[in-house]
Amino acid sequence: MTASVSEPVSGPASPGGVDPAWLPPEVFRPLGSRRTLILGEGPLVDTVYGEVADACARFGGRVVRGSSVSGGPYDLVLAPAEGGDRDTLGSEGFVLVRAGGVTRVTAAGQAGLLYGLFQLVRLGEAAFRGVQARETHRPALALRMLDHWDNVAVHPVMGQVERGYAGGSLFWRDGLARGSRDELARVRSYGRLLAACGVNAVAVNNVNVHTAEAHLLTDRVGEVAAIADTLRPYGIRTHLSVSFASPVVLGGLPTADPLHTAVSDWWAETTGRVYAAIPDFGGYVVKADSEGRPGPFTYGRSHTDGANMLAGALAPYGGTVHWRAFVYDHRQDWRDRSTDRARAAYDHFAPLDGEFAPNAVLQVKHGPLDFQPREPVSPVLGAMPNTRLAVEFQATQEYTGQQRHVCWLGPMWSGTLRFRPGGEGRPSIGELVRGGGLVAVSNAGDDPFWTGHPLAQANLYAVGRLAWRPDADPRAILDEWAELTFVPGESADPARLRDGLRAVLGGSWRTYEKYTAPLGVGFMVRPGHHYGPSADGYEYSPWGTYHFADRDGVGVDRSRATGTGFAGQYAKPWAEVYESADTCPDELLLFFHHVPYGHVLHSGDTVIQHIYDTHFDGVEEAEKARAVWAGLTGLVAPARHARVAERYEEQVRDAREWRDHINTYFFRKSGVPDARGRRIH
Repeated sequence: MTASVSEPVSGPASPGGVDPAWLPPEVFRPLGSRRTLILGEGPLVDTVYGEVADACARFGGRVVRGSSVSGGPYDLVLAPAEGGDRDTLGSEGFVLVRAGGVTRVTAAGQAGLLYGLFQLVRLGEAAFRGVQARETHRPALALRMLDHWDNVAVHPVMGQVERGYAGGSLFWRDGLARGSRDELARVRSYGRLLAACGVNAVAVNNVNVHTAEAHLLTDRVGEVAAIADTLRPYGIRTHLSVSFASPVVLGGLPTADPLHTAVSDWWAETTGRVYAAIPDFGGYVVKADSEGRPGPFTYGRSHTDGANMLAGALAPYGGTVHWRAFVYDHRQDWRDRSTDRARAAYDHFAPLDGEFAPNAVLQVKHGPLDFQPREPVSPVLGAMPNTRLAVEFQATQEYTGQQRHVCWLGPMWSGTLRFRPGGEGRPSIGELVRGGGLVAVSNAGDDPFWTGHPLAQANLYAVGRLAWRPDADPRAILDEWAELTFVPGESADPARLRDGLRAVLGGSWRTYEKYTAPLGVGFMVRPGHHYGPSADGYEYSPWGTYHFADRDGVGVDRSRATGTGFAGQYAKPWAEVYESADTCPDELLLFFHHVPYGHVLHSGDTVIQHIYDTHFDGVEEAEKARAVWAGLTGLVAPARHARVAERYEEQVRDAREWRDHINTYFFRKSGVPDARGRRIH
């Protein structure tokens, strides 16, 4: 089969007025200007062919789809793998070979060919240069997933997307599934972007399952099937968040007891109907016994009782249940210093290691609290070697500026994935979660720039790339995203554009950390919406997020010797490192210890002076970043530049508010003046 340059087949959807993100047409020029042969059959090979045909129609190349290598010569061949590669690549791996003036991408599975295509896009002209080279690519993690906290019906408090900062939902609008041609084209484009960075799974609704969302499991499963049909051409498997109480809410049963036969039968029958509608359905995501959500505790059962019952319903179809480990007492007495929210996940789940079903994945937030700008790595991730674990990140910036601030999270996530709970020479988090994968709460919505803040696209891209290769250098990922998104080669001054993007994004997480809650103490945010400073906003609440600042000092004593004992949940050497204020890393000091304001950090500064200095420094860095971005006028598309410039005005305003609020709070608590004589209100 041969397609002429004017006949793209099943080419990529391009909804009007939507930012192309990291797949602008220009990045397909090297591919689209070549002679390409595509071998193989199947729906994902059809997608590969459609992508190449569209690029050739745009840039003058030629694509042939056949059953054998004939009719050449060709510059590029994409084909099924042969020989030993078929046994070693898995369904998603691929080999890229450059030899004899021809570039070849071979894969054992259709998905591998699709991922190989996008590797060619990333490489650009470099994929077609050189005499001889061979690269083998396999994803380190089999599951690379985005959870959407999208509500079907608009929630009176949380809106259409809980903790969403990029407009409405891509999937739902005012109680209905988005189903128009343009809306489905947008969903398809989203799947295309995700495949291009390596994501292969999406949960399409909020983990806090309300009434409308509950029905997606039964009488509204056809709407989920339509989304699955739209994402499937890019290798994205669809998952669904479900309520543990579904047998009661939907099935009319008097109980949701996981050990009750009628309950397990109901789930088995319901799951069978889901797979009849969506044959490649991925499975369920469950938030149970958490923040008021129903769960097995209601019936005196354990988390494994609940998870394994659902796993049993999914097992015949190859599905997986993702059981979230975000379980704690959200009605804590703030007067009780012995109860520690940070301990909760470990206390609940570590004793259950080895008891979860093979197709049950325990989904663990990367830190022990709740996606703060700085937390230690959750000890649960190093404590359950006999359980499939997934690490959970938050791309949506609930506590990191809500996509009004630039906050590139790649370095934070990379640090988590590289962390070795057992010490040097022992497995990293990235290695420990190979059985379960990486999950991130999506930051995407129906905003024309996908993520509200155009530069927040870098976080969405990083989710897929770090899930594919957890040991990847985040700086290389940032450069890769920038090269694709901004196409510096088309700029009048590509070197200045590259340098500018690195300057505004590279250190932005640490900048944000500087002007917000200090030294890992966390949660000094306004209650409810979590935007902006409120030092005591949660201090006397039941949510367990305290800093215990008084006239003498600040921080939470989580040592074994005198505190809550949380430090002892880690293995050596970290238990010993965190146990003492003398050895604890500065950036986590107030997470693990209550110390006097005059305590001297490893940096040589006192705690109080560090608070003052970093808050002044953080604002200055935000102001400098704003100026750098302003200087990129003319090098960035006008609409994108204007949106970022507008967000920088809000970031600088809010950074100043954070600086003045936090510095004034601690000055009034401690009575210690700034050693540099700057004005503190």
